[in-house]
Amino acid sequence: QLQLIESGGGSVQAGGSLRLSCAASGSSISGRCMAWFRQVPGNEREGVATVNTWNGWTYYSDSVKGRFTISREDVKNMVYLQMNTLRSDDTAMYYCAAATCGRNNSPSLSRPMYGIWGQGTQVTVSS
Repeated sequence: QLQLIESGGGSVQAGGSLRLSCAASGSSISGRCMAWFRQVPGNEREGVATVNTWNGWTYYSDSVKGRFTISREDVKNMVYLQMNTLRSDDTAMYYCAAATCGRNNSPSLSRPMYGIWGQGTQVTVSS
């Protein structure tokens, strides 16, 4: 059974950068769609970025496009989220998630698609 553990969150000033890591264990991330979501208390969990590990296709929400980059290292069973030019509205709990997906699946940030979740790592951006 795949398990996910996030790390790398913290406090940063607006304009700064953070790199989140997601360590997978118990199974391989290969052949899955891996994603990052975020949630602010009282709000819905929002998809941020996703990658189809079959083909490397990525997809980003409009709010982070051009600032965030999702990547992975299949050999290390790791997924990353590089976050640059952070803004106060990026403040949230960030979650790593995994979904079963096919070779030709277009990347999707539909939350019901993802069945495996980590515990989250907090990111706080101060202005």
